[in-house]
Amino acid sequence: MPELVRKLEPVLELAASEYELILVDDGSSDGTWQVIEELAQRCDWVRGVSLMRNYGQHNALLCGIRRARHELIVTLDDDLQHPPEEIPKLLERLDAQTDVVYGTPAVEQHGLWRDMATQVTKFALQSAMGAPIARKAGAFRVFRTQLRDAFATYDAPYVSVDVLLTWATTRFGAVKVRHEPRSIGVSNYTFRKLVVHALNMLTGFSTWPLRLASMIGFFFTLMGTIALFYVIGRFLITGGSVPGFPFLASMIAIFSGAQLFALGVIGEYLGRMHARSMQQPTYAVREIAPSLPLQGVSQLEPLTPAPPPSRGREKAPLMPARRASRN
Repeated sequence: MPELVRKLEPVLELAASEYELILVDDGSSDGTWQVIEELAQRCDWVRGVSLMRNYGQHNALLCGIRRARHELIVTLDDDLQHPPEEIPKLLERLDAQTDVVYGTPAVEQHGLWRDMATQVTKFALQSAMGAPIARKAGAFRVFRTQLRDAFATYDAPYVSVDVLLTWATTRFGAVKVRHEPRSIGVSNYTFRKLVVHALNMLTGFSTWPLRLASMIGFFFTLMGTIALFYVIGRFLITGGSVPGFPFLASMIAIFSGAQLFALGVIGEYLGRMHARSMQQPTYAVREIAPSLPLQGVSQLEPLTPAPPPSRGREKAPLMPARRASRN
């Protein structure tokens, strides 16, 4: 993390007249918070937030987004896979016709299974966002701070920052950036976790699964009607019924499977409603660094638009720090 701060400072000095770095510690247990505190003491432009437990990458990002104080926000991970030197490319692409710009890796650095899971996740994200740009979405992004006003009151436990941004704008862009191999640790985003994340996005921010269940129900209703006409036609033509138990058993199994699938989809949505009714927090802050009030901004307080820049271009790079579940 000190290496990240060292690389960020000259980039930000050239790109903006005023800037800050918000490090969010998402419930780590490896001494990350102590490192953040030391950095906040040494650098007056570094601020830290420690969460009560591990809430997830997007929850931690939302926490930092709500505490940003400048005109633009840049998000990136702390493992240096997103080179700070590439930030100017994102800022250059952010013009008057664009509100969000993603830094898309020119070459992916993952294995086969991870790439497959990533494609599944991006398909889910595209269904939830309803925009083709979802295929280019990623953790390295820049967007206008005022967009957060569209989801200022969002307080559900399941968060997708990319979906929330679509609540505020449809003006997205992307630019190719360098993507470095991970130099420290390994990613905890396994194939299983990425698929679960994709399902969370589909059921949490999209009605596409319900439409799929409806289409499957319609298909099997049509199939059952065709089977009925076949049985009646056979009886009228040959004078006999369709022979055998296998036919009936297979039809019952098919229709029962379709019904259980539809019930499962409905159950997922009921589970989401139940989770929201319990009012589980999106995140809870344990400590901040430096230990001073941050303009009175908290998770549940209304947000005011970011102040206009006094000179030059302002931005607030934001990143989740190392967590108990590393990404």
